[in-house]
Amino acid sequence: MQATLRYCVVVMLAATFTGLAVSLNNGLARTPPMGWLAWERFRCDLDCKDDPDNCISEKLFLDMGKRLSEDGWTKLGYDRVNIDDCWPTKQRDAEGRLVADPERFPHGIKWLAEELAKMGVKLGIYEDYGNYTCGGYPGTLGHITTDAQTFASWEVDMLKMDGCYAKVSKMNAAYPEIGIALNKTGRPILYSCSWPDYERVTGTPINYTLVAQYCNIWRNFNDIQDSWQSVYTIIDYYGDPKNYEAFGKIAGPGNWNDPDMLIVGDFSLSFEQSKAQFAFWCLMASPLFMSNDLRAISDEAKTILQNEEVLAINQDPLGVQGYRVSQSGGTEVWCKPLQDKSVAVILWNRSTGGMHRTIAVEFDKVGLPATAHVSVRDLYEHQDKGTFTGFYSTFVNPSGGVVMLKLTVKAGDNAL
Repeated sequence: MQATLRYCVVVMLAATFTGLAVSLNNGLARTPPMGWLAWERFRCDLDCKDDPDNCISEKLFLDMGKRLSEDGWTKLGYDRVNIDDCWPTKQRDAEGRLVADPERFPHGIKWLAEELAKMGVKLGIYEDYGNYTCGGYPGTLGHITTDAQTFASWEVDMLKMDGCYAKVSKMNAAYPEIGIALNKTGRPILYSCSWPDYERVTGTPINYTLVAQYCNIWRNFNDIQDSWQSVYTIIDYYGDPKNYEAFGKIAGPGNWNDPDMLIVGDFSLSFEQSKAQFAFWCLMASPLFMSNDLRAISDEAKTILQNEEVLAINQDPLGVQGYRVSQSGGTEVWCKPLQDKSVAVILWNRSTGGMHRTIAVEFDKVGLPATAHVSVRDLYEHQDKGTFTGFYSTFVNPSGGVVMLKLTVKAGDNAL
């Protein structure tokens, strides 16, 4: 048996202090931001002639904004639509400013932001610190102030800053410079950084305290792909104790680790795996940016992504990033302390043998008194399971299945 035991109460205290101490001073992302992002599902589809519904164009982003507004997403907090790579022309204008492709964005980015705002949706945009974006479009190197002012004038509410074609050795200076330039515009713009991931890939030491001083959210690991293997590889990376020590405790109001987009509603995940990705992203206090086609999403996927009880775990104002408590024989237990002194728990069955497994959570291992009477609620079944002492166990389906619980000490018992 391999086991890693951590106490959520210790994690809660450390993460709360650290997150508050280093939070970016722009007033944004006090809970993890939520919305929709184009990249995983639509990449750099530029074929608006033969594929007009899916190419990177103002139509695509207006379609997604409309779906967020009309299908109940914005009421739950999914209030952002984010453009990714491949939106501008290949050349800046005579004054050095970025220009949206006039065929695919004929009305311009400011008009798009204004139209989305009428729907109650904020617009995010993409750039790259280097000479070029990953797709070969103009990068922001040498144009940091101009680009920040341009985005503010366009009424953009979020900037994702990538790092292709850039010197990693310069990132510790460049990413803060961009963040400062955004703040100087006077417009609050949520700042998403790819900075730590590029340092990880090159073996460069990462100063996460510095990252959190200048970024609201940041990427640490590989881009997500439309596969279960990609999802569980990311979960494994976040569950590794040394990685949690490095960046998990930095998370908190204003500052969030970003494991990348939600692929629930795309092509690869089973029903159980879809529940698992959403549960883990919520438990890990991750930004929730869907990358799917909201015009054609299944009722099954929509039900998962609109689960208010699970979303409440993600949006809990305490802002602690969830943590792996134990692992044994293909099963794992994770926990996340909440502001009301209850604890969210995931029971995860990674085994592929085709049978369910019994997984138990011991209450004292997640920061609750061993002798307390604990009320157990299943957040996917929306059912109270009863009151238990010491532990709770249940069957969990294989091949990535999860049970997500909320544990609450009954009134009269000593809590955390």
